[in-house]
Amino acid sequence: MDVNTAPTPGTSGLALSPADAAKASALARMKGIALALLLLLAVVFCISFALQERYPWLAYVRAASEGGMVGALADWFAVTALFRHPLGLKIPHTAIIPRKKDQIGASLGDFVGSNFLSEEVIRTKLAGTDLARLIGRWLAGQSDDGEELPGPSGADRVAKEGAAAIRGLVTVLRDDDVQAVVESLVRKHVVDPPWGPPIGRVAERVFEDGHHRQLVDLLVDRTADWVGRNHQTVSRLVSERSPLWVPGFVDSLVGDKVYIELAKFVKGVQEDPDHQVRQAIDTYLKELAQDLQHDPAMIQRAEGIKAQVLGDPQVRDIASRTWETVKKALLDSVDDPQSELYQRFVGALRDLGRRLVAEPELAAKVNTWVADVAAYVVSNYRDQITGLITDTVERWDAEETSHKIELQVGRDLQFIRINGTVVGSLAGLLLFTVAELFLG
Repeated sequence: MDVNTAPTPGTSGLALSPADAAKASALARMKGIALALLLLLAVVFCISFALQERYPWLAYVRAASEGGMVGALADWFAVTALFRHPLGLKIPHTAIIPRKKDQIGASLGDFVGSNFLSEEVIRTKLAGTDLARLIGRWLAGQSDDGEELPGPSGADRVAKEGAAAIRGLVTVLRDDDVQAVVESLVRKHVVDPPWGPPIGRVAERVFEDGHHRQLVDLLVDRTADWVGRNHQTVSRLVSERSPLWVPGFVDSLVGDKVYIELAKFVKGVQEDPDHQVRQAIDTYLKELAQDLQHDPAMIQRAEGIKAQVLGDPQVRDIASRTWETVKKALLDSVDDPQSELYQRFVGALRDLGRRLVAEPELAAKVNTWVADVAAYVVSNYRDQITGLITDTVERWDAEETSHKIELQVGRDLQFIRINGTVVGSLAGLLLFTVAELFLG
C-alpha cells in the first residue's frame, strides 16, 4: 500500500483516511494551542500571586490570569463533555454524543426529511431549475448561448458509460442462465400456447380483407408461365399415359388438345378475378381459418405440426442461437464506437438534447415529469431514505461516532476554549478593577 494513501490511526484507534488524518492533525494542533495558553496563564498567575505584595499592580495581572484559567477550564469541560467523560470521571450529562448517538441519528433523519425531502421543497427547487433544458444542453454539447462546445458531448458520455455497463452486464451473465430464461420464455409464449386458434384468427382477418389474393395471383401467374414453356412436357405426359395400342399421331393430337385446354383454363383463371377456381380457393381458406379456431381435429393437427417443428432440441437450439446472436451483436456494437447501433444511440441522445432546448413544450413536459417522479419518490420513500441515516448512525460504535463528529467540528470547538480563556481574562480583570474602585 502506498504510504501517501495508507489510513492513519486516529486517537480512537480507528484507521483514518488521508483527509481525516489531516483533520486529526489540525485538531491536535488547536488542542495544543488551547492547552499552552492555559499553562501560560497558570505560570503568570503563580508569578503575579507571589509578587503582588511587592508590586501591587500585579494584582490586576493575577486577576486577569485567574479569570482566564477559570474560563479556559470551564470551556474545556464543556467541549470535552460533548465527546467523552472529562478526566474519565462519569459526571452526569457528560459524554453526550456517545450516549445520545441513536437519538442524534433519529433527529438528523427527521430534520433531513422535514426540511429537504418534502414535496413542496422538491417542487419549488425543480421549478426554478429548468432541469430539462440543462440536460438538453449537456446532451447536445451546447453552451448556454447555443454554441457547440469542443470535446465530447453528454450524449457521447452517456453512450460510453452505457456501453461499459452493457459490457459488464453481458460479461457477468452466465450463458446457461440466460439461455434457460430465453428457453422458458419461448416455451411460455411460443411452444405451450396452442397454435391453431391464434393462427386461425389472423388468417381469418387476412382472408376477409383479401390480402391473400396477391399470393393467389402470383401462383396463377407462375402456373401460366410454366404451362406456356412446357408444351412438349404436357404432350409427353399424355403419350406416356395412353394405351400402347393407340397410334402415335393420336397421342400427339390428344396431347395438343389437352395442352390447349389446359392453357385456356389457366388463362381464364388468370384473367377472371371472379373465376370459380379463385372462389373455391377463397372458400377453402376461409373454412380452414374457421377449422383452426373451432375444429378439435384441425387444432390437434396444428399441434402435431408444431411438435414436429419445435421439439425439445429445437427449442434449446433456438434459445442458444438467440442469446449468442444478441450477445455478439451487443458486444460488437459497444466495443466499436463507429458501429451503427452506437452511432444511432448517440445521435438519438443528441437529437433529444436539441429538442429539449428548442421545444419549450417538450421541456415543460419533461420538467413536469421529473418533478412528479421526484415528488412521488420523496412522498412514498421519505421514511426509507431518512431511515438510512438513522440506521447508519445506529450501527456506528459510540466511540467511532464521537470521533467522527469531533474530527469534523472539533477544531472549531477549540476556538471556544481559546475565546473562553481570553473572555475569562478580560472578565476577571474587569471584575477586580470594579471591586477595587468601588469596594477597595
